[in-house]
Amino acid sequence: MAADAAAARQETSMKAGDIMTARVVSISPDVGVLEAIELMMKNHISGLPVIDSSGKLVGMVTEGDFLRRAETGTTRKRPRWLEFLVGPGRLAEEYVESHGRKVAEVMTTEPITITEETPLDEVVATMERRRIKRMPVMRGAQVVGIVSRANLMHALATLGRAAPRPAATDAAIRQQLLAEFDKQFWAPAALIDVAVKDGVVELWGTIMEGSQGEAIRVCAENIPGVKKVVSHLTWIEPMSGMVISDFDQEANGSATSSATSPAPSPASAAAQAKP
Repeated sequence: MAADAAAARQETSMKAGDIMTARVVSISPDVGVLEAIELMMKNHISGLPVIDSSGKLVGMVTEGDFLRRAETGTTRKRPRWLEFLVGPGRLAEEYVESHGRKVAEVMTTEPITITEETPLDEVVATMERRRIKRMPVMRGAQVVGIVSRANLMHALATLGRAAPRPAATDAAIRQQLLAEFDKQFWAPAALIDVAVKDGVVELWGTIMEGSQGEAIRVCAENIPGVKKVVSHLTWIEPMSGMVISDFDQEANGSATSSATSPAPSPASAAAQAKP
């Protein structure tokens, strides 16, 4: 059963090929910098794959490559002593990047690429780790698409407009929510109970962090068939022992808190969590 579920998730997970832009706007390494900038502005994109006459991907040129330019007076300036530490080699490279007239002189060589089969979570992880906004999609040695942050936003918008999922029974909602709590490390599953009536979820129990209450609510809102979430959670601040009850009432300014009563033990807190 677990293996079948894992296989189903793997089959339905989105890949780079599902969201990529297939129309690739590229540029030659011998083209001038100003032409590259005009091409990016005309197509409303922030970067271009650089492809030579043989069709080989040789680099990427992006907005970041034009941040420090002699024309705008934004070249990097350092004290003399720091230039001595940086060394003439790196200083010479920076001069070429800020004064170069051709794409080949300012582009990033050996760009990071993906394939059409790269899972989206891997795409996002690479973007975050390498601090990049777009990656060429390769099929062998050929560039067949581009995946950018904008593509990820478009995918999210499309999924968000999908037809609503069918409403589940109250029992199914409760079972699925408790199962989700068990999977989340941050969720105090043993201290939380759930009651569901006509699609309205009521949350009872004890938490030790205010952020847990918000996360539990969001978790409930994402269960198919849930119409409303009402929180009766009690937040016990571990350091001070302050007790804050009824999160939904607190939002209306009518919550009560107690700093004089000691926090209950986990055992008693679990007992109090039952409706």
